[in-house]
Amino acid sequence: MRSSNDEPLYMISVAAKLCNLHPQTLRMYERLGLVSPARVGSKNRVYSGSDIERLKQIQRLTQDMGVNLAGVEIILDLLDKIQTMKEKSDAEISRLRVIIETYDNGDAGR
Repeated sequence: MRSSNDEPLYMISVAAKLCNLHPQTLRMYERLGLVSPARVGSKNRVYSGSDIERLKQIQRLTQDMGVNLAGVEIILDLLDKIQTMKEKSDAEISRLRVIIETYDNGDAGR
């Protein structure tokens, strides 16, 4: 299920302005696989709110923390993996809560 933050809304010029980056920088980040905007037709890139957040995160890492783009790629990959693990963990916790509630309500032997 897509969240509203994943909806492609911003053309490259608007996304670049929102992030205070040059459009060519956004194209380079896409070539490197750091961001994957949606496409309208074969040429027009359209960025979502999530893409904008990711671009700002890349900007913080490179400009504020001095991380090079290879390091950014590693950091973003690790952050994505952590997020996936957190989502799986949250789902498992929810599943176990249902089991515990069922057990606590005396339905375990039925």
